[in-house]
Amino acid sequence: MAITTEPAAPTTDPPQQPPAPATPDAPAKESPAAPAKKTPDAAAKDGWQLNSPLVLTMVLLLVVLAQGPIRQALSAPVMQSWMTVFVAVVVQALPFLVLGVLLSAAIAVFVPATWFTRALPNNPVLAVPVAGMAGAILPGCECASVPVAGALVRRGVTPAAAIAFLLSAPAINPIVLTATAVAFPRNPEMVLARFAGSLLVACAMGWLWQRIGRTDWLKLPAHEPHEGETKGAAFWGSVRHDVMQAGGFLVLGAMSAATLKAVAPASWLRTAADNPVVAILALSILAVLLSICSEADAFVAASLTQFSLTAKLAFLVVGPMIDLKLFAMQAGTFGRGFALRFAPATFVLAIAGAVVTGAVLL
Repeated sequence: MAITTEPAAPTTDPPQQPPAPATPDAPAKESPAAPAKKTPDAAAKDGWQLNSPLVLTMVLLLVVLAQGPIRQALSAPVMQSWMTVFVAVVVQALPFLVLGVLLSAAIAVFVPATWFTRALPNNPVLAVPVAGMAGAILPGCECASVPVAGALVRRGVTPAAAIAFLLSAPAINPIVLTATAVAFPRNPEMVLARFAGSLLVACAMGWLWQRIGRTDWLKLPAHEPHEGETKGAAFWGSVRHDVMQAGGFLVLGAMSAATLKAVAPASWLRTAADNPVVAILALSILAVLLSICSEADAFVAASLTQFSLTAKLAFLVVGPMIDLKLFAMQAGTFGRGFALRFAPATFVLAIAGAVVTGAVLL
């Protein structure tokens, strides 16, 4: 028995040894999985990743190195005029912007969504003007009105009423009307004209949707913004989001207005301003392109002194209802099919409403 088992051990061991030395493929299998070994490209990527502090440091360094040419450029008369208009627009509009963002965030977070459904009539035709008038007591910019309108539709509010609120709230709320009164101290009728024209267009769009709109054009998100967060976290999250969005567009709008005022030849502006039709169309298109927050657009409109009050009213009515940022937000919230139908109709009706209101009140 012992003799038979001893030769058996060497016979079984040799077959087990060849697989161990036969490892030409083992290094190839282990090398890709080894985390310590990286290609030079991967190492370069890990070592040179851009982030916000690095970009800010580089920008500040460039500003310090180029302070001489920058100072020389800012001393030019054109740049001094540009800086004057830019700073004036931003300083005048910023307090209203901050107040509107705070109140908008408070309403979005702390006001129960069921309050809207209880406050609106069951008749869709009557619900449209009531929802439009509700915008007069709920401050907030257009950035906040889009998600609020989406929440209303999700909770069973008729889309026609939600559309009326979507269009009226950014244009006729107390913050915007107060900012308009401050921007036009010598023309108090602009406040009433903006209120009446914006409410007229909002109700017209709501009734138009009630007449020809289809529910399959609306695509709503499955959850609400800030779902799962505490009310405090949702409030400050909404404030941060709106400040970054609206503040950035305010700066962009102020820069565009200052550039138009300082760089564009006066003859061009006079030519556009002298023709009433061209003036209205020009400022309506400008409102779409600038995408200024509704709490700041009155100061930009007031700075365009060459244009008539009716043209400025078109700027104030069109801007809070449809511009580039609103088109993107509406497409993201309600779907691209809705935005492609909604934007052109809103633009045309907003111009028509501003012209009719201006002819009556201005």
